[in-house]
Parts: sequence; C-alpha cells; structure tokens
Amino acid sequence: MHCTGMTYRALLLLIAIFATASAGEAQQSEHSPHERGLAAGYKAAFLCSGIFNAGQTEAEATADDLTRIYPGYRPLIDDLPVEVDRGRRRVLVRFDDAMPPRVAQWRPHLGCVQLPTGADPEGETGLPYLGDDIEAPNLAATDALVWPQGDANAMRTLAGSSRAALQTVIGAALNRATYGAGTETTAVLVIRDGHIVGERYRSGYDLHRPQRTWSVAKSIAATVLGAAVEQDLVDLDEPAPVPAWQVPGDPRAAINWHNLLHMSSGLWSPFAGNRTDAIYFGGQAVTDSIPGLPLETAPGARWRYANNDTLIAMRALRSVLGDGDRALAFPFTDMLWRIGMTRTTPETDWQGNFIFSSQVWTTARDLGRLGLLYLNDGMWQGERILPEGWSAYVATPAPAQPTGRGGVGYGAQFWLFGPEQGLPAGTYAAMGNRGQYVVIMPERDIVIVRRGFDAVGDGERFDIARFSRNVLAAIAE
Repeated sequence: MHCTGMTYRALLLLIAIFATASAGEAQQSEHSPHERGLAAGYKAAFLCSGIFNAGQTEAEATADDLTRIYPGYRPLIDDLPVEVDRGRRRVLVRFDDAMPPRVAQWRPHLGCVQLPTGADPEGETGLPYLGDDIEAPNLAATDALVWPQGDANAMRTLAGSSRAALQTVIGAALNRATYGAGTETTAVLVIRDGHIVGERYRSGYDLHRPQRTWSVAKSIAATVLGAAVEQDLVDLDEPAPVPAWQVPGDPRAAINWHNLLHMSSGLWSPFAGNRTDAIYFGGQAVTDSIPGLPLETAPGARWRYANNDTLIAMRALRSVLGDGDRALAFPFTDMLWRIGMTRTTPETDWQGNFIFSSQVWTTARDLGRLGLLYLNDGMWQGERILPEGWSAYVATPAPAQPTGRGGVGYGAQFWLFGPEQGLPAGTYAAMGNRGQYVVIMPERDIVIVRRGFDAVGDGERFDIARFSRNVLAAIAE
C-alpha cells in the first residue's frame, strides 16, 4: 500500500495510541479490584500510621514504608491517588471508580484502623475508641521521670576502651553493608545492667519516633497475656475461650493457650509464616475469618509459624475481658503504661480486635523497656507485672520446634538463640519483618534493640546474631 508522508505519520500515531491503550487495559486487567483494594489499604494504613502515629511527613512515610515492599504491591502503590485529611486525621486512597476509597482513620492511643472495603467514608461506622474515663499518661511528665519509667538519666558511659569499641560496632550497623548488604538500620539501643550504654538513630529518627514492630508485636502480645495470667484471668492449661468454637463437637475447642503461644494450634494456614493481608490491608475483621480456620493436625503436635495463633490468642483474651471497654484498655493500663511504654500504639481492626501479630508502633526505648521487664522476670520497680517464672516460660523450647532455621528455636512467641549462634545460653529474642529485633541475654544482663527498614523478599537480612556477638565483644570489659 502506498502512503503519503502525512498519511504514514498519522498511521504510526494511531498504532502508538492503540498500543498504549492496549498496554493500559492489560495492566488494568492484570490486577483484580480486590488486589487493587488491598494495595490501597496498604497505602492508606502505612501513610496514616506514619503521619499520625509517628509524626512523619507524607514523603517520609512513603520513603520508609512504601518502598522496598512486597513485590505484589509495588506496581500498584505509586499510581493510587491519596488524600491526607489532617483535620480529621485520616487517609483516603482511591482504587476503583465504582467503589468508595479505602480509608484509614487515626484514634488516640489505638492508632489507625481501616474501614472495611466498600464502606462509605462519611457513613456511621462505630469505630472503637478508648473510653473517656481512661487516664492516659502525660508524655511530657513521663519523659521527666528517671529511666526506665521515663527518659531522664537513661545513659551510662562505658569505661575504658569499651565505649569506643561499642560505638564502632553500632556505627557499622548503620552503614548498610557490614551486617547485610542494603540493610537499612533506623535505631540501635544497647542496655547493660539496666542502663543504656549505646544508642544511635538514623536521620529522621530519635528516641520518640516510633515505627511498626511487625512480628515483634507477637512478643508484646505474649507479655499482655502474661499480665492476664498474673491476675488469674487466664489459665494457660485451659482451652482458649474463642466464642466461635463453643459449639458441641467442635474439635478446636480443645486448643489451649499453650498451643497458641507455642505456634502449635494445629490450625490450617495456606503456608508457613502465613500473611494475613485481608486483615492487615483489606479492612477485614479478625473475627471474620481467623476463628473459622479448620484443624489440620492435633493441637500441640506441629510447630507452624502463623499470625493466626497470635490473633486468636488475643481474641480469646478479649472474650475473657468481656469484649468491651475493659478489653480495649487492658494492654495499656495493665502492661504498657505500667512499665513506661507510653509511646507504644497497638492498632485494632474496625471491630475492636487488636492486631497484635504485627500492627504495633513503638520506639527503640520502649522495646528496651520490654527487654528489661524480662531480664527482671516480670518485676518492675518493685511491682510484679508478669508471673514469677514467665521469662523462663517464654524462653523454654516449645514441645514442637521449627526446623531448617540454623538451630534457632521457638519458645512462647519468642525465638531462641544460644551457643549454636555464638551467643550465651538462654538468649532469646523478639523478631519482626524488615529487621526488627529485641535480643535478651539474661546471662549477661544485656538487651539489644535493632530497628530497620530492610528490603522485603529480595534483600539480605540484617545479621542479628553476628551483630550481637560483636556487641558482646565490644563491652567485654
């Protein structure tokens, strides 16, 4: 076919337009509305918590929590339009012209909660709030208290060469190379004999700026449950009173608190280390799906790391406490605030169930306080918070153990280390995604906290065992 110059250029333009449109349609059809809704929830949740829990700018929250994330969300996050409503303290993210935006709403102390997908942002939702009768701590006043209840007089200078050696080790943790190529450390805290002997933060972070704990939250959940055991509210030998299981003939009614704390409920999950995206990012309530999971093996017979067990344990505790204001207040009034963790924000779903498997925001110093509580076997300034022996309980190997993890074991919502990793016997740790660690060494009276934003999936992990060994060597004097 013969074409004039003008006609040929027009034909090329039409081809280009058609190709662009086809590519756009292909990309749109590649992701279902549900997948786009999850991505929108991801963006809304992290922006809301970063801005209103941590006081970050939108750019800071985006740089830290919306990059180097799960690959499935990466292609979608950037293109979803967002509205940050600072007056109402909420974030809205649009994902489908036919649906309302995904909404994350901030609340005092309880942080950001997602409305369920499809909810009208202006509709009546009845989101959970702490009762007006709850006396929250005055942060300025608590900061003036002496460490560890507050932040005054927290630091103690090491003697001799130990100080310089420790600072060198801590500095290496922030260089993105020594303990894992491309790792991103935001905070390091070292406590010895009850005082902070080393502390450093990446630009944009300090002792008061929190970030998400990811699965370190599971260890905080175990601590909340320990407080309930100390008050005789929970007997670990008894079945966990999950309302959905209280039907004659339901075999799940035999699952006890030990099984849940040990990650050995026997419940089915799609794969080990199951993600619970529908709850974390989809606006689904914990009670909509998790209690309905079927048994796959007998309770206590198998170790399988799963968010489900932690979520169900906290749902059972809520049932024990009556499902009302007391259940919402308990983590604060009976554990967190009692040990000075006043800048810790555990978030809930829209029906008031705590998402203590991952969605807690806290500071390095608050995690240091958690470690100190365990070093002191549950005692805090002369007051017993956890049962005597609770520290030994969470650090005792569960009846069923993980395999293929370099000898790292599992206790009750804590990971177990020791000589096989070159660390003192009895070392245990809270660990979470993207490089969150609280390492507790009773033999040396040391707590090490490391926070980070390590890449998800395709990057190296921060070598917490080697870092801990180097810290020990630096302060050996």
